[in-house]
Amino acid sequence: MASNSLLVRPQKTPLRGTITVPGDKSISHRCVMLAAIAEGTSTIRNWLPAGDTLATLEAVLALGTHIEIDQHSPQAWDLKIEGRGLHSFQQPSAPLDCRNAGTGLRLLAGLMAGQSFPVVLDGSAQLRKRPMRRIIDPLTQMGARIRSSDGRAPLHIEPSRLVGTSHRLQVASAQVKSAILLAGLYAPGETRIHQPGPARDHTERMLSAMGLPLEEENSWIILKPAGLEGRQMRPLNLTVPGDISSAAFPLVAAAMIPHSQITICNVGANETRTGLLEMLRAMGANITVQDERITGGETAVDLTVHFDELHATDVAGETVVRGIDEFPIWAVAATQAAGESSVREAAELRVKEVDRITVLAGELKKMGVSIQERPDGFAISGPIRLHGASLASHDDHRLAMSLTVAGLAADSPTLVEDAACARDSFPDFVQTMRTLGADMEWVE
Repeated sequence: MASNSLLVRPQKTPLRGTITVPGDKSISHRCVMLAAIAEGTSTIRNWLPAGDTLATLEAVLALGTHIEIDQHSPQAWDLKIEGRGLHSFQQPSAPLDCRNAGTGLRLLAGLMAGQSFPVVLDGSAQLRKRPMRRIIDPLTQMGARIRSSDGRAPLHIEPSRLVGTSHRLQVASAQVKSAILLAGLYAPGETRIHQPGPARDHTERMLSAMGLPLEEENSWIILKPAGLEGRQMRPLNLTVPGDISSAAFPLVAAAMIPHSQITICNVGANETRTGLLEMLRAMGANITVQDERITGGETAVDLTVHFDELHATDVAGETVVRGIDEFPIWAVAATQAAGESSVREAAELRVKEVDRITVLAGELKKMGVSIQERPDGFAISGPIRLHGASLASHDDHRLAMSLTVAGLAADSPTLVEDAACARDSFPDFVQTMRTLGADMEWVE
């Protein structure tokens, strides 16, 4: 039986070394779905075999897609996915279980809206609490027939005829945008999406790499249907870059543990995802970027971080969207920065796996942190010597790993209970951190 809690001891030595992190979770979700409806066999290297992405892989297998899997590493698989076109899916024999994966469920909803058979999308008790009206409403506008439980999973999707329509997003959301684009592949006419600000664009890059160029005009994204005008979706051939959201944990640890210096190789540096780097640099973090290259339309780099004194900063605006998943670990960095750091315009944090503002504030207060919760963010005063404590993950993988990093800067051991959820995105998190010299271990 796998150990579920993490014991972290105060870090008495610098973190040193060169590591890689698992493949990008957002890209891993998307490439499996899109390769399944391509024309031909896609080759995907460095695919992330974590809890969330495995749920998507199993859903695509349940839809009848043939996939060859080379499990050559605990956190990096190679896949060959046999794509048979837009209309190749078969009706699954049971509801598709998305587990804890909000991305998986929302993107699959867009894909399933265009099928000729009914399907049910469901997941864990935690996933059933997350709002799905944000995708149900625009998909319904396109003609989709979706029944839900008060705008939450399970989603019952019936066959329907979709039509291309125009959508104005109220908030910049990659998941909503992607669900609409995937449904648009099955809709006659143009699908047009207006986004009020930048949101991660992995779906657009991947569709372009597959031969479906998208037009962008005055913040509008315009997609013409894949099934018309003789277009076919070319198979993918890509190496998934390392997930910058996973790199965030060793990155922040090295930035705040005295005399540390680490390098993280092959990290995705898509400009819609690099908000954390800007936030940390604004705090005085010493981060260098080297060896920029392109893989599958995505930018990858090597990141080196040296320990340096941190100072407070304020975060708002488009940087929030470009670093939305990294605020739990950014908050840990803020505890070691001189002055009051704050984030505003981040109400989206309240509808993640959990209400990340409330639970983050609650757990950090146990370590003695002065944190003020606000409706759309929080403020933290530092620097502070953190106190070791018994902490709860709230079954949130990013919170679990953030609290573990905080434990390295504490004055006594810290126990993060029910931290196995870290495997949802970073299966080998503990071993990777131990490679750098971090004093942590799994315990019963």
